[in-house]
Amino acid sequence: MRLFLSIFLCGWWCCSTAQGFTNWTVGDTADLVTTDYRGGILLAGGGTDNDDAMRWLLERAAGGDVVIIRASGSDGYNDYLFEELGVNVHSVESIRFDDISAATNAYVIRRIREAEVLFIAGGDQYDYYELWKDNPIEDAINYLINEKGITVGGTSAGMAILGNAYYTPSAGSLSSAQALQNPFHVNVDILGKDDFIDNPYLPNVVTDTHYDQRERAGRHFTFLARLVHDFGERSFGIACNESTAVAIEQNGTGRVFGEWPEYDDFAYFLLSNCQDEIAPEIIEAGTPLTWNRGHAAVKVYRVPGTIAGNHFFNLNDWQTGNGGVWQNWYVNNGQFAQIDADNGDCSAVINTTTPVFEQQDIQVSPNPFSRSLVIRQQAISTEKTNIRLLNLWGQLLLEQPFTTTSTTLELQDLPAGSYWLVVGEQRLKVQKL
Repeated sequence: MRLFLSIFLCGWWCCSTAQGFTNWTVGDTADLVTTDYRGGILLAGGGTDNDDAMRWLLERAAGGDVVIIRASGSDGYNDYLFEELGVNVHSVESIRFDDISAATNAYVIRRIREAEVLFIAGGDQYDYYELWKDNPIEDAINYLINEKGITVGGTSAGMAILGNAYYTPSAGSLSSAQALQNPFHVNVDILGKDDFIDNPYLPNVVTDTHYDQRERAGRHFTFLARLVHDFGERSFGIACNESTAVAIEQNGTGRVFGEWPEYDDFAYFLLSNCQDEIAPEIIEAGTPLTWNRGHAAVKVYRVPGTIAGNHFFNLNDWQTGNGGVWQNWYVNNGQFAQIDADNGDCSAVINTTTPVFEQQDIQVSPNPFSRSLVIRQQAISTEKTNIRLLNLWGQLLLEQPFTTTSTTLELQDLPAGSYWLVVGEQRLKVQKL
């Protein structure tokens, strides 16, 4: 009987290439009218979905209808959301946009507007920009967030479009190296603001995903720099590692779901500083970015995600949080730096006696490196100097004295990734291929 019921529920689907969409439904296909749903936003960083965050999403539907919209893939979310997470909902329907004609299809528009939860799947955010911007689908999403007041979520590309500012490249995806060396790189061809998703939870916020896994902090930092430059306003950012999600409640609290400390499931909350002069010092086409502002151009609160989602950040003041640590991020001549900070006090700067390596001071090559790293200094310090290598979470991996003008670290056994190299009180981010 269970097998028969499952086949019956999953078997209802319709598709028509003439209509420009394909859809799949499990559950009751009739609309359930309810007013018990709750508003909010779910931002998921891609990769494997976090079950606890997705349960949070489903619970906000209050037993109503869940709609998934996407531009690729098929019905992979249907059974997962309908029966595998243990939260009762009336139906789950996946709608794939096969071409632009679906954006004006009466059935598609109606089903989106009837949803008690809307979730935007991963894929290519440029597809969403092309298929939904300035048409009835954009209107329907904005209606759900601002008038009906349901919870809307997205993962990967779905998360990428949910800020009031957004990055939707039409060609290649921008790397951090490209962004920092040229903030106006061709792959930043679409960086928009206030003309797509109208999301009152995320004003002046640009998101990013697959964060540490794809080394995207440098490009995200550049997005904030461009937004300050292009629009003359403070900019903000939220980023998630894979399998990590930020669940934003109606009161503006962003709870972080993940499985830390077993995994490096972190979310990042970025805020450009509020000094008298906040704009980047150098931001020109074809020129490496400099945005320093006293080593505090951007204040960042890094929060580990937990199963219970009990670590949080307050998006009302962008100052108050629980369970995270503060950092300062800045860039000199295209060289990106992340350093610990005591707090997130707006306009605070750090003591510049602990700089990132300057060219004339300490030289490190090559960076990125493959097997070994050569460190040179112009003169031997009269004080004892140690070399330390740490991972991004501050765990010490290697320490040795530095008593000559040059030394070589053999690091072939390290996995690929980024590390902190600290010489005395100076630090540099290095990357192993």
